[in-house]
Amino acid sequence: MDIRLNGQKTPVTTGITIGDLIREKGLDPTTIVVEHNMTILTEADFNQTPLKENDALEVLRFVGGG
Repeated sequence: MDIRLNGQKTPVTTGITIGDLIREKGLDPTTIVVEHNMTILTEADFNQTPLKENDALEVLRFVGGG
């Protein structure tokens, strides 16, 4: 099935959760913000939210620097 991840069509496994996708991408869930279909999720929601065909995700990472 396909979703939109940061504006790009992305194939994912059927039944995958947002938490699963975050782990697959090697991201640290404590350093990202996820918007799922125009709703900002909490970290607690990641493993409870399955992805569906044509869902839209925006994943933003916090980067420190100076």
